[in-house]
Amino acid sequence: MSGHSKFANIKHKKEKNDAAKGKIFTIIGRELAVAVKEGGADPANNSRLRDVIAKAKANNMPNDTIDRGIKKAAGDANSVNYETVTYEGYGPNGTAIIVDALTDNKNRTAANVRNAFTKGSGNVGTQGCVSYMFDKKGQIVIDKEECDMDSDELMMLSLDSGAEDFSEEEDSYEILTAPEDFSAVREALEASSVSMAEAEITMIPQNYVELTSEDDIKKITRILDLLDEDDDVQAVYHNWDMPEEEDE
Repeated sequence: MSGHSKFANIKHKKEKNDAAKGKIFTIIGRELAVAVKEGGADPANNSRLRDVIAKAKANNMPNDTIDRGIKKAAGDANSVNYETVTYEGYGPNGTAIIVDALTDNKNRTAANVRNAFTKGSGNVGTQGCVSYMFDKKGQIVIDKEECDMDSDELMMLSLDSGAEDFSEEEDSYEILTAPEDFSAVREALEASSVSMAEAEITMIPQNYVELTSEDDIKKITRILDLLDEDDDVQAVYHNWDMPEEEDE
């Protein structure tokens, strides 16, 4: 794993600006709609919906916004026609990029994703061309300042409830699980009132690629920024070993 502070990166992402916050809420709103359509509006009987609600709370989405999203999705479940699509490709210097999207128009999304790669001198590849370089994991990140539990107690709670790995960093704890154990671990933490800065199923690179050329860094940043601006894009995973953000 990279030695970078995941929490610092998460914090930076979250505090970037209000537009980014709005984008996160849009993403989660779509995920709520899909979860309700697939498993109903009652979180007690819908583990996917519980996971999306946890993600919403980790991103500081207000409870009434979450409830409104669930009610809206339950009221017009037939109008929810989002499809999940995944694109894989390469950025500069062989960096691997995976893009998850939820879309009601696959042609539009494919064109936008392709355009983002092209503008950063990358290219979209075939399904499976880079995903083998990543492991699908449940990832929970906890801000130390928000956690009253000591690290040993938190580690035991995590491992006892099914986590694969627990690591401590300067400002945060990271818990990794198999995707199928994610809900159980997250719910055990929730039951013990542990506040989570991030809680979701993600793709973690097995190895990271360093970019030393300014030109390559500009190109990959261009790809990631364009993907970030696309409303259809839910998540982007890559194996670029990003430099630490400096505190401004």
